[in-house]
Amino acid sequence: MASSLRGEVVKLYKNLLYLGREYPKGADYFRSRLKAAFLKNKDEKDPEKIKQLIARGEFVIKELEALYFLRKYRAMKQRYYSDDNQ
Repeated sequence: MASSLRGEVVKLYKNLLYLGREYPKGADYFRSRLKAAFLKNKDEKDPEKIKQLIARGEFVIKELEALYFLRKYRAMKQRYYSDDNQ
């Protein structure tokens, strides 16, 4: 069971690292915070606790995606609509 959870954790880390490239404060800031968050929980052995942490990471992925979509939407809206229509 631990090996399957390890694979999920590595996959989660890679996905977050990929999403962090466009983070507003910069990729280096995001990478350092991500590494600190994962290192803080590196000694966790309880499978249920690990699953909870993975679920929290997946929630963060959804929040980041929403942030990026909103930023792109605002840029597109600003590009094509004048301030008079708002």
